[in-house]
Amino acid sequence: MPTVEVTFTPLPAHVRTARLVATAVARRSGVPESLLDEVRLAVGEACSRAVEAHRLHCPAEPVRIALTGQDGRFEIEVINLGTVSSSAGSSSAGSSSAAPGSSGSLAAGESMFAPAGFSLAVIAGLADDVQIVQTPAGTSVKMSWPVSGSLAAGSPA
Repeated sequence: MPTVEVTFTPLPAHVRTARLVATAVARRSGVPESLLDEVRLAVGEACSRAVEAHRLHCPAEPVRIALTGQDGRFEIEVINLGTVSSSAGSSSAGSSSAAPGSSGSLAAGESMFAPAGFSLAVIAGLADDVQIVQTPAGTSVKMSWPVSGSLAAGSPA
């Protein structure tokens, strides 16, 4: 499946649209129906987190989402360009098997709404695999789920 890219203005109202697009592309990619709610919720958490970071640090820049399916996996990457808070590390990577929130990748101001790392813990509980990479330029949250047989091989639906 070719990569589908979506960019949107960092407004909370656009998170719903991102969830709908992600769910539709996941369905088309062959993600089992039983996992579509997890996809929708994880994308909502990641996009809400990105919107908050953008609104605080770079409100004129769009949030970017890349959706792709390959090698029997459906992957979504949510990229925010918000500046990392001074208490966070300069770069880190994690997966769903690591302690959620241990990457120190909170956007400034996120703790006002939930305990530190809460949204990352939710994402780690919903996605099959999670990788969080943080740089001084922003944060990438990659989530993936397995796809089922016939659509995973690339046959049209």
